[in-house]
Amino acid sequence: NAPTYLNFLSAAMGKYALDVNIQSNVREFVIEDEIYLQAISVAAVFFGAMTYIGNGPNFMVKSISERSGINMPGFFQYFIKFGVTILLPVFIIIWLIFFFGKG
Repeated sequence: NAPTYLNFLSAAMGKYALDVNIQSNVREFVIEDEIYLQAISVAAVFFGAMTYIGNGPNFMVKSISERSGINMPGFFQYFIKFGVTILLPVFIIIWLIFFFGKG
């Protein structure tokens, strides 16, 4: 999830001609464009786990399981069987609590 986060953070900061490698630019972005930072954080954490590609350890677990003779679902099977049916509803509930549960 960290590489996804860093790529999207760099792209969002680039929109304002800020450099992710300059600490003062990152500080400025965090203070002035908080909504972008929230969106990037939620997307990287929530949706990185929904696919094999989005989360590197998912590939590792899949590979180890297959070498051990355990049948693992393919990319689209995983996405539909677990990502959409289980993770997406859970993430929506967490998102609602996170953004609207502030009281």
